[in-house]
Amino acid sequence: MRIALPVDEDLGLESPMSGHFGRARYFALVDVEDNEIKDIEVIPVPFKEHGAEVVIVYGMGRRAMEYFNQLGITVVTGAYGKVGDVVKAFIEQVLEVDPYWKEKIEREKEKEGHCRH
Repeated sequence: MRIALPVDEDLGLESPMSGHFGRARYFALVDVEDNEIKDIEVIPVPFKEHGAEVVIVYGMGRRAMEYFNQLGITVVTGAYGKVGDVVKAFIEQVLEVDPYWKEKIEREKEKEGHCRH
């Protein structure tokens, strides 16, 4: 299985996840076989089709989620932490996600909007 995760730095499995899919500078593509991480590749955006079956993100807009769902790609939202930790937790089915990620992103957008005026 191949998992794609948006990241802000090219640090391999130590890359911190990006707070929002659309603002990520890179994508980590992690190959998992027999419930173990076998390979990782960090590529710059724009994200193109690289055979991912799962996309794990903190935040993602509705249109992007619909796009991936139409391609049969599973989207997991609310994930945070380092790539290696997130993928291991996903493999072991113990990934904890932030159920309030949408509200936090909306508050951040409002803050940014007030700061611009």
